[in-house]
Amino acid sequence: MATTEIGLTPILVEEANLLGQQLFGKNTRRRAELTNRLLDICTRVQGKDILLIHNPGGWGRTPLDNLLEWERSITDGVVTTVGRTGYSWLLVQHFRNGNSIWARMRDMKEEANFLFKGTSRKVAEMAAEVEFIARRFNNLKILLIGASQGAAFSNAVLRQIGERHQVYSIELGIFFPHMSRRVITERTLAIDDNGQIPDPVSHGKLLVSFKAYIGAPYRWIKYWLHGQPKKLAYCVNAPGHDYNWTYPMVHEHIEEFLKINFGTKDKPKESLL
Repeated sequence: MATTEIGLTPILVEEANLLGQQLFGKNTRRRAELTNRLLDICTRVQGKDILLIHNPGGWGRTPLDNLLEWERSITDGVVTTVGRTGYSWLLVQHFRNGNSIWARMRDMKEEANFLFKGTSRKVAEMAAEVEFIARRFNNLKILLIGASQGAAFSNAVLRQIGERHQVYSIELGIFFPHMSRRVITERTLAIDDNGQIPDPVSHGKLLVSFKAYIGAPYRWIKYWLHGQPKKLAYCVNAPGHDYNWTYPMVHEHIEEFLKINFGTKDKPKESLL
């Protein structure tokens, strides 16, 4: 099932440029970023069986090394499980927002619209990128991995793509405002409970969720005053809104999902794990 070697042909470069023009018009910076990102992925994924795309939670800009421990454990667990199947893989991240204060202020309205209305131009952008890659690697399976807001974003992308059967999604702890819009198919694994403590963020426990997020800045200041600065995301204390790979309900569901949909290379699907 390994992908075909296509190389960076002039046609591929032209098509990537054309997609950038369609999505970003005269914004040459965004067009160049998209083109470079697509060409980089297409180069690195050649010869691979599975492309893993991680959508970070929160603002969607946290690199792997800075993720919350439980979110990082999920990406590590998925990579380890896929590695045991004998398939070759490539892991990349999709950053949907900038990392500067200005970028966060600029994107705040769109993030709010996505949370409460489910509308975001960035969903269409990522869906177009995924489809671009999928069309050029017919045998490549693509797995989206997302937690919290990243889970909602992955689901929205999957809805935008529609019936492209080589794209799958693992979604953990989706925010409750997205529940009514969420679509679950046989290619989707949605986990809303870690098996330890009910997740207030997924199940709409507004008071608990509100206290967790409204108290985060105060905890952030407290850590800073004590000389132990932490990222603001690390100061959100919502018991149950974590999906550590060590929790049986979490890793067992994910392993079963991968077993059913990916199997083991050169062996029947039933023989995995």
